[in-house]
Amino acid sequence: MPGTVQSIERAAAILRILATGPGRLGLSEIARALDLAKGTTHGILRTLQVVGFVEQDRVSGQYQLGGALLHLGTSYLDINELRSRSINWADPLAARSGEAVRIGTVLEGRVLVVHHVFRPDDTFQTLDVGALLPLHATAMGKVLLAYRAGSFDFSDLEAFTRLTIVEPRALATALEGVREAGWATEVEEFLLGQAAVAAPIRGYGGLVVGAIGISGPVERICDSHYRPHPRLVSYVRDAARAVSRDLGAAR
Repeated sequence: MPGTVQSIERAAAILRILATGPGRLGLSEIARALDLAKGTTHGILRTLQVVGFVEQDRVSGQYQLGGALLHLGTSYLDINELRSRSINWADPLAARSGEAVRIGTVLEGRVLVVHHVFRPDDTFQTLDVGALLPLHATAMGKVLLAYRAGSFDFSDLEAFTRLTIVEPRALATALEGVREAGWATEVEEFLLGQAAVAAPIRGYGGLVVGAIGISGPVERICDSHYRPHPRLVSYVRDAARAVSRDLGAAR
């Protein structure tokens, strides 16, 4: 059977971003969210504009869904699908890393935990499925925030510990680092004594639809310089790529 058409996948991802974003979005925001070159993104937007699926504001130059697009279809990845596709890879990640594994997606400005695998030991643990976590203070949240198109209110960020990033410029710099590295970490930013590593889960067209990560005591996740152990980062990224392939993302 013939393979998929990459340009159509990317066009669909752009339409989903415009459908779920806060109104109009600029070229740079869309390109950054999909990790595409501006020229490539502009070409797809121009094509969508010609067929009436996208409109461009003459004053701001930003884009929004066009009138010809009467029904886009499902704007959000179904949470049950994200969970079901991730289960096969979450258990092996917990076994390899020896740490708890969580999978999350964005819901109303927070991270919704859709799946949780306990750390494979005999310690007491509580199930986090359904919990809502802050975007700015967790590894999964930083991943989802880094690749999310549109605006995010950087003002009045809650400080959960003295290490929580609450200064807007510092958070923007941290998110840029996430995009460059392809993964995120947090060390005692949400809970004292705890650290985490997370990586993005992508769907069709490269759109980031979720995040998968591990969490545990700082001394287990990080070295003496509070840097995550490279092998743990590798485990998380491998699992994220595997889930992304199952969801239809290209290599």
